[in-house]
Amino acid sequence: MEFSFLILLLIGLAAGVLAGLFGIGGGVLFTPILFLLFKEAGMSQLVLWTIGTSLFCTFIAAAGSSIRQYRQDNFFGNEGLRVGLLGAAGVWAGKQVATAAFYTEQVFAIFFSLLFLYVAYRFVKRGRNSAREARAPRCLITLKEAGITGGAGGFVAALAGIGGGSVMVPIMNLYYRIPIQKAVSVSSLAIVFISLSGWLQLAFYPAGGSSLSGYALGVVDLGAALPLSIGGLTGGFLGAFINLKVNRQYLQYGFALLALIIVVKLLSDVF
Repeated sequence: MEFSFLILLLIGLAAGVLAGLFGIGGGVLFTPILFLLFKEAGMSQLVLWTIGTSLFCTFIAAAGSSIRQYRQDNFFGNEGLRVGLLGAAGVWAGKQVATAAFYTEQVFAIFFSLLFLYVAYRFVKRGRNSAREARAPRCLITLKEAGITGGAGGFVAALAGIGGGSVMVPIMNLYYRIPIQKAVSVSSLAIVFISLSGWLQLAFYPAGGSSLSGYALGVVDLGAALPLSIGGLTGGFLGAFINLKVNRQYLQYGFALLALIIVVKLLSDVF
């Protein structure tokens, strides 16, 4: 596939609408989109190009999300910074796995598919767990808890090209009893630093072959990431507006169906 700024902008717009509609991070959609685009283009080091570029897109999306949280007066700078910086260690550990010879396209597709299905499961179950999530909430995240949360999120981010929020939010909310609104806000800010650490590390990784756009650092295709990110940010606001107009049950089933379609497509392309 030849590089087209407009096509990638429209794809990012569609991904942003879906992310805003379902209330999920854009990274979980950017990763399969980039994987399939890069695979069709016949790029070498497919997994690393996908992870590096998706982390850049996630960095832009997370920055926008944190700004919205700040404007809504739901911002926890110290704890978000702590979780994010400690998450950089998890990113480094995940990078060692992602760059190993055994982490092939097939392994990556299986790992991401399982993670995506887990995200879909958590999304569907979110409404049913409201009573449990509200029980005996805590307000502070300790240094140890920040290290465990950030480390797990950073490790998954480096393996899947996402921000790690799908791991960090449940850890903070279900295990450490942090209220869901605060957990989401802390996760959004932490993802800024986790994804920044991830794509910067891969920006200095030796690239095999050329990028899709021709504008890249290491295995981060900046030319492909920018239109996806711009479209994603724009579409996110539209999706969030539509979210308020649609029955939540329809959203739950719709996202589960979307996850299943993407997983089937992803796996069928590598097996």
